[in-house]
Amino acid sequence: MKQYIVDAFAEELFTGNPAAVLPCKRMPDPELMWKIAIENNYSETAFAVKTGGGTYDLKWFTPGGEIDLCGHATLAAAYVIGRFVEPGVREMRFRTLSGELRAARDGERVFLDFPVGRTRPVPVTEAMLAAADGMAREAYFDGGDLVIAVESEAELERFIPSDDRILKLEDLRDGLGLVLTAPSAEYDFVSRYFYPCSYPRAHVMEDPVTGRAHTFLAPIWAEKLGKTVMTARQISRRGGVVSVRLEGERVFLGGRARLFMEGEIPFDL
Repeated sequence: MKQYIVDAFAEELFTGNPAAVLPCKRMPDPELMWKIAIENNYSETAFAVKTGGGTYDLKWFTPGGEIDLCGHATLAAAYVIGRFVEPGVREMRFRTLSGELRAARDGERVFLDFPVGRTRPVPVTEAMLAAADGMAREAYFDGGDLVIAVESEAELERFIPSDDRILKLEDLRDGLGLVLTAPSAEYDFVSRYFYPCSYPRAHVMEDPVTGRAHTFLAPIWAEKLGKTVMTARQISRRGGVVSVRLEGERVFLGGRARLFMEGEIPFDL
């Protein structure tokens, strides 16, 4: 059984967000998928089963169990399918726990078609100020990820998160994250993404590059900048670049992928 390790949203190897991708003949037993994810110890391992030309069942597992949505592992899966499973295929559809997701190859980039993450301006609370180390200038929330805007990219780069202060944000339930974002001189905007409430499941406090976060950031920055096509960078330690295109109720997130490893698991799936 082939397994591929891919850096997603990566301009070069050892950047972006790594994921394992396993193209399978049939979907493995959930317990086996979970064990493979534990063995890999990446934030996500993706399992893809072909159901037709360019159509796949897709599941994502973390070392803590199955999750219902993962952008970077979807991009990694689309890259693997287009290079190794169906060479040359340009458009792919994935049936997932979050419904049907679409991906399209455009040169070296893969674009994911996601629904826009809805936010609305909300007052900055004392808990938000504490979580953002006093840097919070604006806040946006509508039941999904909490977005806090800070003054500058330099401030955001220096930020050291506190688990305790972030966990005191009452709106952050399991599966939701905190996005800190700022304007940038080189890019349209930059961000960092934290999801402490999911830490027991995903085993990651700060995500290297997050597709999900950019579904919420896209409408905020489109309104601020007066543009619908933007380039963003997530300034985690690994870092990664995300192309953002807002079209009505959909947001298209694009990025490159880099193959780190192609290996074999010594049994058939």
